[in-house]
Amino acid sequence: MAYRGSFSFGYGLTPWVQRLLIVNGLVFLAQWLSPYLTNTLAFVPSAALMRPWTLVTYMFAHGSFMHLFFNMLGLFFFGPPLESRWGSREFLKFYVICGLGGAALSFLFAFNSPIIGASAAVYGVMLAFALNWPDAPIYIWGIFPVPAKWLVALLAVFSLMAAFQGRADGVAHFAHLGGFAAAFVYLRWDKAIRKRRLSGLGFGDASKKKKFRVVPGGADVSTTTAAPRPPKRPERPFAGDERLLNELDRVLDKISTAGMSSLTSDERKLLDDVSRRYRQN
Repeated sequence: MAYRGSFSFGYGLTPWVQRLLIVNGLVFLAQWLSPYLTNTLAFVPSAALMRPWTLVTYMFAHGSFMHLFFNMLGLFFFGPPLESRWGSREFLKFYVICGLGGAALSFLFAFNSPIIGASAAVYGVMLAFALNWPDAPIYIWGIFPVPAKWLVALLAVFSLMAAFQGRADGVAHFAHLGGFAAAFVYLRWDKAIRKRRLSGLGFGDASKKKKFRVVPGGADVSTTTAAPRPPKRPERPFAGDERLLNELDRVLDKISTAGMSSLTSDERKLLDDVSRRYRQN
């Protein structure tokens, strides 16, 4: 499986993707040297209160080399573009939240089943990638191109069917679904929060188009309803700062075309700084 797109995976290994790959590899080596370690790291929902650390440690343990290989392959391909766009701190937070989502859904539907693996976190990363680059071609076995959105959709459908058919295949399908669900909810929530912040600046919803009212010919001008004016942008706090306003215009245009999730960590910081300065004035 490989990705080829407009940036051709030119990011290389970003900091936290590299660290996660190393940690997962080292933990698997430790499991091989001491098989009993697997039971210590595995998450069992029914024993979560007695072993709370397993909510996190289960994400770094794997049942076999192939289990580790395919999870790390997904992280290697889909993680760097997201970390490069979001920033390391946001990426790591998202990764852990998706892993916790896998544990949460397993708690509801697989109460007595031990769970290990980074699949929930990696599936969440794959969903985020597909939402950011839906038409990016993913080459299965390096030959067959599949758009990212369809690949992730197929994985989600397969996990859903396998989970509720009760397949005894040793795969934590509910953890996979939990990773998908946590990623989707978090990304929607994050988008709503940032739109609210933007609204607080007086810019309103940048994605909404202007609406006009059609007035029959011959109507009196005094009864004509004018088209709503676009929200005024703050002037006083940034008067004379043309460079900041130009940068802000660029970020707003990016939000309008690609959504809040497309912003880099520096662009999100810019919006936060502008919001703070606006409230102070």
